[in-house]
Amino acid sequence: MPGVLPQQESLRLIDCGSRIETTSLQVDLWALSDLCTPWCIHVVVTLRVADHLASGITRIDDLATAACAHSDSLARVLRHLIGKGLFAEPTPGHFSLNDDARALVSPAAHLGFDLDGIGGRMARAWSSLLSAVETGAPAYDEVFGRPFWDDLAAHPYVAASFDALMGPEGHGPPSADMPLTGGWDRIRTVVDVGGGSGSLLAAILQAHPSITGTLVDLPSTVARAAATFEAAGVADRVTIAGQSFFDALPAGADLYTLKNVLADWPDREAIALLTRCGEAARPTGRVMIMGGVTDAETADPELLMMVLVGGKSRTMAEFRELSAAAGLEVQWAGRNSAGRFMVECLSTADNYTCTRYSYLR
Repeated sequence: MPGVLPQQESLRLIDCGSRIETTSLQVDLWALSDLCTPWCIHVVVTLRVADHLASGITRIDDLATAACAHSDSLARVLRHLIGKGLFAEPTPGHFSLNDDARALVSPAAHLGFDLDGIGGRMARAWSSLLSAVETGAPAYDEVFGRPFWDDLAAHPYVAASFDALMGPEGHGPPSADMPLTGGWDRIRTVVDVGGGSGSLLAAILQAHPSITGTLVDLPSTVARAAATFEAAGVADRVTIAGQSFFDALPAGADLYTLKNVLADWPDREAIALLTRCGEAARPTGRVMIMGGVTDAETADPELLMMVLVGGKSRTMAEFRELSAAAGLEVQWAGRNSAGRFMVECLSTADNYTCTRYSYLR
């Protein structure tokens, strides 16, 4: 047909990115929107290509056999990544790691990029972004058939990889450096709320030998915590509570910690969670928030949280509104020695109850 490109030529234009039309722009729109490179990284990590190269397998046919992959297709993926600065091909058909590609051997890379675990959930969830923007609610269930937390409950392997990604393997060793108002001398009991497999609580107990702690998270998650506490030598000072943190929390502790939890939730659930913490901390306990609140004028967009669970980061002004609604008052906000921003709160409500939230999560 006149004026219509043959299919082959049309596809070639798409592959070239129609750059003729964007030469006057300050940014390369086609490069910004290219999905090829991220998916190539996911694929080579899922196939453990970097690990096989590190073990000495370099010839493409041998590499494909070890990775259970198609030789020519794998070579094309690797050559694309070489063009982006990952991997090398010293001689035709023989591949190797360069310095940047060595990072793909790390546990954090395995957890974050492996398409068979939480890495695959995070990657594929982006296809629900349009629905999330249109509705203001996560559409994760449109992709995976269930909301995020229900999906983890239904797939233990994915849940385990998520817990590992949230722990030291994915985020590095946690720090117990929390500048508390009045110091740590008056702290005897700590409850780590949503503490995953217990790495933060273990670090706190190691740093403060006179303190005892309680770990609160879902039963399937805290079941993985025993090894953490044994390895840290603090198992005799820990109580484990396998429950939803939207239910009543263990009461009467001196300190309740929330690390990388608040940004997982929309406002309604965030208020419910903060309320439970304040309720349990009453009358003199503190609540320490680490992550999900910023002292900047605008919060990080946290788009991954938006598509996965509808969560968000918040400015201090936004957090003060949430905390006030939850019966908490900001006592202190600042950074620890490593530069991490934290917020310390005290309970202000004597008679507030939140039984209406007991069904959440």
